[in-house]
Amino acid sequence: MINDEVKRFLLPSLFNAAVKAGAAIMKVYKHREDYDISVKSDKTPITVADRLAHDSIKESLGATRIPILSEEGREMLFDERRNWDLFWLVDPLDGTVEFIKGNNEFTVNIALMENNECVASVVYVPYLDKIYVADKGVGSFVKTGVKPDANAAYTYDSILDGLRRLPLITCANDRQRIAVSRSHQTPETSDYVDAARRNYPDAEVIEQGSSYKFCLLAEGVVDYYVRTTHTYEWDTAAGELILSEAGGYTQALPTGEAFRYNKEDLRNPWFVCKSKYCLL
Repeated sequence: MINDEVKRFLLPSLFNAAVKAGAAIMKVYKHREDYDISVKSDKTPITVADRLAHDSIKESLGATRIPILSEEGREMLFDERRNWDLFWLVDPLDGTVEFIKGNNEFTVNIALMENNECVASVVYVPYLDKIYVADKGVGSFVKTGVKPDANAAYTYDSILDGLRRLPLITCANDRQRIAVSRSHQTPETSDYVDAARRNYPDAEVIEQGSSYKFCLLAEGVVDYYVRTTHTYEWDTAAGELILSEAGGYTQALPTGEAFRYNKEDLRNPWFVCKSKYCLL
């Protein structure tokens, strides 16, 4: 099991990798004519920003000598990774559709996986200069004013400076808030939302892209999130830990089971998330 000393060594690498990737993304984001959009085998889009962020993270985390499973390296064979006891699970640019639309709702997700469980993670929201950090068994936190920086060199102590523990609220919201994906909804999404609203008909529905939804749940800004289209492991691992360390939880639909990671098939089941003070 990773001890505290090792985590203290790895946290700056994790944190700085996300901030540097954010810088690569934002440099492209300012120039829409240079997105170089293409379509991957699963019919999802990819841009030059995805590739540059992937390269940046690979370079940043390479010094740790820990293998990386990334969305942009998804072709890695199961036989190669099935026995990994420690690896990085990465989505260099989560919310590519929102990035292309220009609505600012995109993140960098990096999770440190031990025995296929997330033990530390960050979700960076470069447009908002916000980064979320989680340490299994310790808690989850948010730090603001973290600007994209290709030369980021945060130390362990400077990372801790200004961290705010999540959730940011201490009781349930008077009006419950339900998050749904901005770009990935189905009729089943509406069914689950309707069921959630039976006892709270005035619950507000909020459309939001990327893993930032997990962070809003962890903060307590949002109470409930349902997803009824496919996602991949790199979409959820980092955010799931941030939410769980803030007192919330994620469970598969319709079974209620916990997520499993580093499966042969990297797709997730449908799922629902609830914040610590969710009433729905």
